[in-house]
Amino acid sequence: MATCPECDAQIEVDEFDVDKGDQLSCPECGSNLEVTGLSPIELDIAPDDEDDEDEDDDDVDLTGEADELDDAGDEEDEDQEDQEE
Repeated sequence: MATCPECDAQIEVDEFDVDKGDQLSCPECGSNLEVTGLSPIELDIAPDDEDDEDEDDDDVDLTGEADELDDAGDEEDEDQEDQEE
C-alpha cells in the first residue's frame, strides 16, 4: 500500500508491477503520481510535462517580442538624432 501525497488515500500498488519513475493515477482524487521509491513504495506528484513545454514556448515568444520592441526603439533614437542636427 502507498499513500497519495495529494489526498492521503491508500493506494494498492504491487511493488513487483511498478518501477521507479512509473506514473499512475490516484483512484480517489485523480492526481497523476510518480513512483519515487520501491521499498517501501513511495509516490509523489508527477511533473506536468505539458506545462513545462508551454512555459518554454512562452519564454521564446516573449523574447522575440522584446527584440522587435528594442529594434523599433533604436529607429526612433536615430530619428531624434537626425532632427537635432
